[in-house]
Amino acid sequence: MTEDKTEQSRREAEEARAKKAKDDAEKASQKMGDSVFPPVDFSSFVLSLSHAAMMHLGQIPDPQTGETQTNVGFARHTIDTIAMLQEKTKGNLESDEKQLLDNILTELRLAFVRLAK
Repeated sequence: MTEDKTEQSRREAEEARAKKAKDDAEKASQKMGDSVFPPVDFSSFVLSLSHAAMMHLGQIPDPQTGETQTNVGFARHTIDTIAMLQEKTKGNLESDEKQLLDNILTELRLAFVRLAK
């Protein structure tokens, strides 16, 4: 009987922690303004990576500083990350997702080669 009460107390404590974490996340999300962020899906994820690569390639300004800078190492790493996603998701993407990924990688690779010259 004592074990059952201990187990029940542990379970209730876990549930209380989980509820608090969920409530805290919702409050933080409200403070940040959910409407600012796009929906979480594969395309928006790939686009966010491509924007990071474009920023490192000096094609778009850093949103925090407004300055354009290049960082070939970070650009290469981000492009390689997108290429890894392409390989790992092969055969599992919708046609529009595949086309987006193919187009982004082609554009980023060309920009990288132009920068490296």
